[in-house]
Amino acid sequence: MMMALTWLSAILVGAGCLALGYYFGARHPAQFFVSATSSKDSVTSSGSKKKRAQDPLEIEKLADILQDFKMVLVVRNDLKMGKGKIAAQCSHATLGLYKKLHNRAPKALNRWEMCGQVKVVVKTESEEDMLALQGRAKSVHIPTHIVIDAGRTQIAPNSRTVMAVLGPADMVDDVTGGLKLL
Repeated sequence: MMMALTWLSAILVGAGCLALGYYFGARHPAQFFVSATSSKDSVTSSGSKKKRAQDPLEIEKLADILQDFKMVLVVRNDLKMGKGKIAAQCSHATLGLYKKLHNRAPKALNRWEMCGQVKVVVKTESEEDMLALQGRAKSVHIPTHIVIDAGRTQIAPNSRTVMAVLGPADMVDDVTGGLKLL
């Protein structure tokens, strides 16, 4: 009898902890993860990282104010990449920008995730046009990441293939809104 009560109380405590964890995870899915990694980084950082990598980006402030965030992937149409190559390059661009923002703008990433990780793919006709877009994004302090291909398959080495831009939807549209969907 005593053994059955011990098992029953252990099961009830476990079920209660599971329900509590589910509740907090559903209410605040990324906040606990982001704050845990941010505090870990600040504790383990021994000054060996570059100062630039620790400074938050200006877009971080906008995440507190603006609600609607999105990512736009700008693909160079002049390279005539195949569908699979474009998909791989877009994946590289998304991951590259995500990694860049992970420590420097976690609130911006969290806001983008809460918006459903909106991604729009558009095309541009040249490397010069892509670099001009990057310059425009930098002028309004929106982060970008450009993929430079190794050149092992379809295109020449060191070709800039895709640029990812992430930020408030209105600001991103000001930079990339004139481009056509791919």
